[in-house]
Amino acid sequence: MPYFAYVLYSQKYNRLYKGHCQDIQIRVNQHNTGQTQSTKPFIPWSLVYFEKFDTREEAIKREKYFKTASGRRFLKHKLRLP
Repeated sequence: MPYFAYVLYSQKYNRLYKGHCQDIQIRVNQHNTGQTQSTKPFIPWSLVYFEKFDTREEAIKREKYFKTASGRRFLKHKLRLP
């Protein structure tokens, strides 16, 4: 089963969240139903970017990249968000 590194966006709060998972639809639903403590205050979330990987380790590595300064620049350019 594939793994994903993903980015969510809360338009209401102009906030990004980066994570990884195996089932992206279930995970986004968990974020939007308040099942994730760190994202609950910023509902609703939209899936704005994801990448697919063969291993969990690769997905975690990419998620960590998204959280770096160069990763944030990459996402800002890729997503064209305010």
